[in-house]
Amino acid sequence: MSNQLLETLCDLVTEAHTRIQKNFSHLDPIVGVSQSMRKSGVPADAMTIDCLRSGKRIIIVLHDESPNLVNYQFAYRDKDPFNDFEQLASNELSEQILYNWMHSYFLANDK
Repeated sequence: MSNQLLETLCDLVTEAHTRIQKNFSHLDPIVGVSQSMRKSGVPADAMTIDCLRSGKRIIIVLHDESPNLVNYQFAYRDKDPFNDFEQLASNELSEQILYNWMHSYFLANDK
């Protein structure tokens, strides 16, 4: 896979993360990028966006075999993810979508 999609994703997440921190400083999500799946022979990169406060995690996977799709799942840090991921066309991914995911998922049931 071209690193272009991963670079674009990182740029978009940085923008969304900055806005989330500005608007909801108590959330302070942690973003991580992993290319370790490649070491296991899986041609994909993964990103996690964790909310330590709620224990929630957003998982984003970019597969080389489907470069026009972004696979994502709303999960929990302390639980294994499900096998089923939602998909979004990579050209539809935006900073606003990532912001909305963090806002709606991390703040759901937040007291």
